Amino acid sequence: MIKFKLKCRDCDISFDSWFSSSKEYEKLKKKKFLNCHICKSLKVEKTLMSPSVLTSKSKTTTDSQNQKYKEIKKTISEYQKFIKKNFNYVGENFAYEARSIHYKTKKTSKGIYGTATKEDFKELKEEGVEVELIPWIEDSTN
Repeated sequence: MIKFKLKCRDCDISFDSWFSSSKEYEKLKKKKFLNCHICKSLKVEKTLMSPSVLTSKSKTTTDSQNQKYKEIKKTISEYQKFIKKNFNYVGENFAYEARSIHYKTKKTSKGIYGTATKEDFKELKEEGVEVELIPWIEDSTN
């Protein structure tokens, strides 16, 4: 698609119009299908038009997005600290341990956290085991 600025030579009005291609504009012009929407004149011509140039994101938008990302990361980090302090880590055995607690074959005073596959997570939900998926950010600081 291409947009041209058009000008009527009779009423001197300018307007924009979209065409599928430059050739399409020429074809419509030749067949006299282009007319002014004000005075209906066929004396419509293309005029000079500055091109639309995409610029990179403005610095304020990027700064705003970075700030929002930092806030979200901070919130997730706080959740992770709470979970690590108040729950037992069971690693890859999460699905097994969650079922053990749910079906009361194992007693625990704390909740658990760990990793599970999407399939395990889906099956646990279907069985009625209360589980939640929480985004986890690995600590990259030394």
